[in-house]
Amino acid sequence: MRNGGRRLKLEKKIRPLNQLKRITASLKKSGKKIVFTNGCFDLLHYGHVKYLEGAKNKGDALIVAVNSDGSVKKLKGKNRPLVSGKYRQRVLAALECVDFVVLFNEETPLKTIIALKPDVLVKGGDWKQKDIVGSDFVKSCGGKVFSIGFVKGFSSSALIRKIKKGH
Repeated sequence: MRNGGRRLKLEKKIRPLNQLKRITASLKKSGKKIVFTNGCFDLLHYGHVKYLEGAKNKGDALIVAVNSDGSVKKLKGKNRPLVSGKYRQRVLAALECVDFVVLFNEETPLKTIIALKPDVLVKGGDWKQKDIVGSDFVKSCGGKVFSIGFVKGFSSSALIRKIKKGH
């Protein structure tokens, strides 16, 4: 019974965009600040966790948009993702700092950002604010955009290289 309840809680965090639009509108109406970030999150590591915790600290509800498998393949190459979108979403939903997870199929999350109208848009420190997709839209709606410090030495690509070397 205990595991079944946890599974249901995780599944409630993973939502399609149409449902998440209604949820975020309701949260905003009640005065909650919505934070949005996105990424592939192919191999979740310490750098991701620190980044997501920092993003959550910028508001009340953190939404993580995850690139679909096809989107990851276009961005990262034919051998990616290593983990399917279904499971990447579940891993992210298991994190306490993550309130909602949504999958997007496009190469960028702009359509998702426009649909959800977050108050805060966050990306990792490897992104310059002017290059963050959706930053102009969020700012035009009165929102804020942040780049959160990158944890040096942690990246999925570096982990893959390390594994390939037989480390």
